[in-house]
Amino acid sequence: MQRDGPHTGIAMKTPTSIEPIGPAQQVPLQSMMDEANHVTLVLHDAYRFAVDFGLPGAAALLSDVKPPLGRGAGPDSEQLLVAAVANCLSSSLLFSLRKFRNEAVPMRTTADATLSRNAQGRLRVAGIEVAIRLGVAGSTLRQLDRALAQFEDFCVVTQSVRAAIPVEVRVFDDSGALLTT
Repeated sequence: MQRDGPHTGIAMKTPTSIEPIGPAQQVPLQSMMDEANHVTLVLHDAYRFAVDFGLPGAAALLSDVKPPLGRGAGPDSEQLLVAAVANCLSSSLLFSLRKFRNEAVPMRTTADATLSRNAQGRLRVAGIEVAIRLGVAGSTLRQLDRALAQFEDFCVVTQSVRAAIPVEVRVFDDSGALLTT
């Protein structure tokens, strides 16, 4: 089934179920803090770039600009920004839940960006809305209130982006009940 983001026109496949990906692999916290984040972009043609994250065994990501400049053959910069915010929030919530021994918590995250024009008429990302849907009842999770109260603070990307762009985050359980205020 396809879903178009209401603000971005991003077509996304909507899964019919939430399935766990597998056991978490632990990386020492100190090694994450010492690593630089480096990417290399190589122009292929028109506005299409290969984005190399320098990770062994990881394929390059192809990005592109929407028509009429590009062909829309890959995510554009706005989509990559929204994906980075959504990914970081999802990982941060998972980290917070696991801190309280909630190991198998499936989730599905959707994110939408609102674009608007600034005073000079240039398009800018005006806001990002993120919805995280957990695949379990909130009542089954240990220390859920504590995890929800702190997870956004762990998200490096969201806290950095929030300095310039409003980011709204909502977390729901498997019944659709809103868990955040």
